[in-house]
This record gives sequence, C-alpha cells and structure tokens, in this order.
Amino acid sequence: MDLQLPRAGDRVVVAMSGGVDSSVAAALLHERGCEVIGITLSLWEDVDPEGPDGGCCTPADILDARRVCRDLGVPHYLLNYREQFQTEVIDPFVSAYERGETPNPCVRCNNHLKFDRLLHRARELGAAWLATGHYARIVVGEAGPRLLGGVDPRKDQSYFLYGIRRDALPRLCFPLGHLAKDVVRAEAERLSVRVSRKPDSQDVCFIPDGDTAAFVARAGGAGAPGQIVDERGEVLGMHGGVHAFTIGQRKGIGVAAPEPLYVQRIDAGRGRLVVARADRLEVTRFLAKEWNWLRRPGSDEQVGVRVRYRGGPSVLKEWSECDGQIDIELADPVRAVAPGQAVVLYGADAEVLGGGTIASVPRP
Repeated sequence: MDLQLPRAGDRVVVAMSGGVDSSVAAALLHERGCEVIGITLSLWEDVDPEGPDGGCCTPADILDARRVCRDLGVPHYLLNYREQFQTEVIDPFVSAYERGETPNPCVRCNNHLKFDRLLHRARELGAAWLATGHYARIVVGEAGPRLLGGVDPRKDQSYFLYGIRRDALPRLCFPLGHLAKDVVRAEAERLSVRVSRKPDSQDVCFIPDGDTAAFVARAGGAGAPGQIVDERGEVLGMHGGVHAFTIGQRKGIGVAAPEPLYVQRIDAGRGRLVVARADRLEVTRFLAKEWNWLRRPGSDEQVGVRVRYRGGPSVLKEWSECDGQIDIELADPVRAVAPGQAVVLYGADAEVLGGGTIASVPRP
C-alpha cells in the first residue's frame, strides 16, 4: 500500500487554519513541487470580543495563514462560509442539546463544509487535490484508495472523517498522517514555518472557553428546569436545564446518594434527567443513523467500534441494517453511549469502514 500524495506539478488546494499542522502540510506539498493554493474558511465570528481567544478562525489565525502562504510564495484566499457554518453546524449543535443529545460539530463541519463545499471549490479552481492537516492517511491498493487512521495514536483524527464520501477519496490527501506530532513540529522548524511554535487549539472552535452550556443558552437552546429522577422515577432533586448535561456526567448533578450517581438518560421531552449507578450505564447495543459506508466489512472480518474520540475500540459482535438505520451489537459492554455521538467502525490497519450518528440506545 502506498500513501496517496500528489505528484510534482499537481495543483493542490490546502485548507489552512493558520495553525502548525495545515501550515506544515502546505509547506511539505510546496517542497514536493506541487502548485499550492491556500484557502482559509471564515466560519465564525465571536460575538464577545473580550472573551477568550482560544478557538480557530480568529483574525490572528487568518493573518497567520496568509503570512505562511506569502512566505511560500503561493496564493491565499479567504472564503466566507459563516452562513453555511451557522446552518450546517451551529444550529444543529444547539438543537441537539435541546433534544438531550451529545453532538459532534467537527464531524458536521468536515462532512458539509471541508469535504463537500470546499472540495467543490477546489474543482472550480482547477485543482486535482484537496489537502488538509488532519492526522489520517489515504493509502492506495488494488481495491483503490482507503482511509486509515494516523500513525500517531495521540493525534489520530480519523474518527472525525468517517463521513467523507467514497467517491471523494481519490481527490484527497493528508500529508501529515504518516508522521508523529513531534516530527511535524520538527518539520515546521526545518521548513522555517513561522507558526512552528504556535500551540494547538484544544476546544470546539466556536466555544473557546469550553462552556458549552453557556453557549447553548446564549443561542436560545437552554432547557427549562426539571426533575432529577432515578430509574424507578423517584424524584431526587432538580436541575437547571437538560442542555447542561451529557450521558455519563457525574459532576454538577447535585443530589446526595449512598453511591455516586451519573446521568444515564436524558428525557428532554419531559425535562428529566435519569441518574443511576456507574454499572447501569453499560450497554452492548444501540442504533445509528445517517450512515456512510467507505467499505462494508466481510462476514468473517474482525471489526472495532469506537463511540468516542478518545475511547478505545470495542469488538463488534454483529450488525444489521433496518429502516435506514444500523443496529450495532458489541461483544462487551461500554459505558455512557449517548445519542448524537459519532460511532465509527474500523477494520485491520485502523481502516475506517464507515460511521454514523448514534440515534438511540435501547434499554431493558
């Protein structure tokens, strides 16, 4: 298997955030002899100019991307996708919390903006490739291109990329997927990339302070106060709104009990939090929607299942398709599976087989 990369002379659009990773990706492709075009997406404008500046798409980030392109001697364009970002990412994010779900905005941004609209724009510019700084790999074998996880397990971002259409894989490249993060930093120094020591962004780009509940409330998605109940329906206390809680959460519940209690289920329709002991959060089966297959697994193929970015893969016992949803059963139980989360199936060599959004978690 060979890593899929452009050849010298190929025109490549590089999605540039102003950070180290996308800047190094552009510099490596430029060194390779590619005709690089840098594009930065303007996605979000913080309504609080005095707030923390820890996300991406800030004016400073845009300026960094422009300066990196100037250093390389390549063109740089800024595309205003704020309206699309609001419609495709922010609004569904807020609505999901209103429904008591745990959404993943990075997945939606990748699916609807970067590997859809931006890929289309790359074609309009006559580019054969779209490149990003994601830590993932596309390799080419006899069966065509396949999406694999990055070799650095601490930085692997393939979990967020399952929604890439299979027919888009031949036009994409991830120049950093075969490198560890410390190697990327070293490459930044070698290539004299001006943002080589810039820290990585850690939070959701439009919530730099990390206070999701406050953001949802400001956006009009706050739920009304309601009851905290146990599995039998006995009222244990009150909460300030379901938008401030996620499945598996312990902190902030505020009820006294002989054993620690965690959010087991969110009944947004009735404004209720159902809490239970840790062992009652374990499940082996759930349903997923909005599924995208990159490759269907074989009948005797061992498949791993990941239900959260930092979580280790579980073993898939069996799966089936019914009414447009995927019914997934695991060999062993996992904790705190929440509607709205992404679920991704992996084959051998960390190959991404497909993924979707968890729709529901049936319970006895």
